[in-house]
Amino acid sequence: MSVHMTFETPEDLANKIYEMIDMNKNGRVKKGSNEVTKAAERGTAQFIILAEDVNPPELLAHIPLICEEKDIPYGYVPSQEFLAKGVGMTKGANAASVAIMEITKGAQEKFHEVVEEINAIKKA
Repeated sequence: MSVHMTFETPEDLANKIYEMIDMNKNGRVKKGSNEVTKAAERGTAQFIILAEDVNPPELLAHIPLICEEKDIPYGYVPSQEFLAKGVGMTKGANAASVAIMEITKGAQEKFHEVVEEINAIKKA
């Protein structure tokens, strides 16, 4: 497990996170570690997603700590490329991290499902 990861994400949970991103297409997002860090520090992010394949992983190591401090739910997905594609970045772009600033009505149920699963993993 990489230095920036505080828990292992099962594949089915990562897929649910991707589904949530897809369902939340009209919601505001912040992309990139600087913007995500600011959103986390300000407590304005609703959910933060970190890519597992970040190199170097130390780039994101501080974000889970801020999320824990500010009580912001966060999760991991395997691929920067898929994460970038999911939030509408151009083909070939990578996103190490994304902050979802608002959860749209259509994504609320999936959001709660994802957060419940993450909380269960973190408590185990």
